[in-house]
Amino acid sequence: MPDRFPLICSFLSSVWPEQPYEISAISGDASFRCYFRVCSGGKNYVLMDSPPPQEDVQRFVAVQQALLSAGLKVPVILHCDVAAGFLLLEDLGDQLLLDLLTPETATDWYRQALAELVKVRAVRSTIQGALPPFDRAFLLREMQLFIDWFVKVHLSIELTNEELSTLAQLFEFLADSALEQPQAGMHRDYHARNLMVMTDQQLAVIDFQDIVVGPVSYDAVSLLKDCYKRWPDSLVTQLRDEFFKQLQQDEVFDTQWDSTRFAQSFDLMGLQRHIKVCGIFSRLYHRDHKAGYLADLPRVMNYIADTVAIYPECQAFSEILQQKIQPRLLEVISCGR
Repeated sequence: MPDRFPLICSFLSSVWPEQPYEISAISGDASFRCYFRVCSGGKNYVLMDSPPPQEDVQRFVAVQQALLSAGLKVPVILHCDVAAGFLLLEDLGDQLLLDLLTPETATDWYRQALAELVKVRAVRSTIQGALPPFDRAFLLREMQLFIDWFVKVHLSIELTNEELSTLAQLFEFLADSALEQPQAGMHRDYHARNLMVMTDQQLAVIDFQDIVVGPVSYDAVSLLKDCYKRWPDSLVTQLRDEFFKQLQQDEVFDTQWDSTRFAQSFDLMGLQRHIKVCGIFSRLYHRDHKAGYLADLPRVMNYIADTVAIYPECQAFSEILQQKIQPRLLEVISCGR
């Protein structure tokens, strides 16, 4: 149990002053938050421990209310102590969408998940005000993690000034592409580990507190080019094209956009995300001592390599990748990291 366990017990005792309860750890995530299952009176609940000042419970509450108002299934907040960083939530169970995905079921489940994005896109503000924009500075800051944590720290590579210039040009190109898209509410981590399946087969959304306003394809890319599970390109292409057709019907895109332009923008959005993720997974290991994400780095790197091989604007980076980064990653993996 964490150092905050006495505070947790005090919070739960305030909720049930004369009723016993049992508590067990569920998991943490890629943040400072921890989750516990609490059983009291024959019912299960989930306790979210978000230690201040590292985590902002008020933002979670505000986003939860906005998503609920938009028609999304999200965990109901039953009790909270904002100052201490505790929320007692509805227990949505343990059935992650990821565990139900097979080659036979993936298409239908992903269509359902993509349909839910209509509601996410509608959310542009909370009771705290307008959502932050996923703007150029935000995009570039995320991609810089690739250099700072993945290349320099995890791979122990020092890039030359010319190589750094190549990456800077690539990052600007990817930011330009992202900002050309229509902007809408964006979950930022919409994938099969953050979607839960209810007993009625409805999807519930979790880990939503980092929502922003950003490129309309981002969440679909996060879902279909999942960092934790890769699907055949044919399936991704089919679902991507269906998603674009729906966006066209909803008049999200103007007539200057066709399926070819959207496909390229979709790929480049995925490239931005996967570049960022390499940095985040490395930081989780080296700074936060969370090694569980290292096993996913080769998959993410394969996404990157496959995408940069397609587009001429990415060729200089592709060469750095092949000559310097990928060989070094194999060396690091062979050393057990």
